[in-house]
Amino acid sequence: MDDIIVEHSEGVLRVELNRPEKMNAITSSMYLKLADIFNNAAKDESVRVVLWHGAGDAFTAGNDVKDFLHNPPGAEESPQALLMNALVEFDKPLIAAVHGVAIGGGTTMLLHCNFVYAAQKTKFQMPFINLAVVPEFGSSCLLPQAIGHIRASDLILRGSSFDAGRAHELGLVTEVVPYETLLAVATETARHLAAKPAGALQASKRLLKQPFVEQIRAAMKAENEAFSVQVRSDDAKEALTAFLEKRPADFSKTRQNIAAE
Repeated sequence: MDDIIVEHSEGVLRVELNRPEKMNAITSSMYLKLADIFNNAAKDESVRVVLWHGAGDAFTAGNDVKDFLHNPPGAEESPQALLMNALVEFDKPLIAAVHGVAIGGGTTMLLHCNFVYAAQKTKFQMPFINLAVVPEFGSSCLLPQAIGHIRASDLILRGSSFDAGRAHELGLVTEVVPYETLLAVATETARHLAAKPAGALQASKRLLKQPFVEQIRAAMKAENEAFSVQVRSDDAKEALTAFLEKRPADFSKTRQNIAAE
């Protein structure tokens, strides 16, 4: 079974994350596939809009932790970085239909979308601090721009979950809709946009992004460098191991080591 399903119809490219048994957790190979999908869609004149969603009970639970431990991203061209670059360069409308959970990258990737529709019971979270790592996908730049420094600090430094209503209140979600109509609502918007003049649509998106593109690229570079260091730290090893063992993380020993230094 393909872990990513792609369907092209009437100018809309539908991209479905398809690991429902793993809550659509993203592996290194999936990052590479997604990067190729977005890069190819950017060059394909028959694709006017991309609609992104997840199979089963989730949008995505973020990184597949077991795969992540075996393939931690580096500071340079990691699979994650290739997708990040593809999203920054993508100049066609990107729509997300989100339900269940959108954790870690499942939330930060949404900051690159033009429309985000969320089912009523969707749970969002950026738990990077809890895993002893740092935010990614340019979220250290995009999130404060979108909701302000204080609110961004609350979401990132606490690492707590928040619901679809809060996401809408913060401006991270276009509309909260019943799960039963989620994909239909997002598809309707995708088809509506696909009927617009393609050149003006792309030019308008580029103009909306243009003032911030270099800031986002710089943020991604800094994030990737910091992430590469933090993910190899004793804190991160303890946090990720505790996650897999389904127990609370204990950072007391690592704190003592830092204090001793």
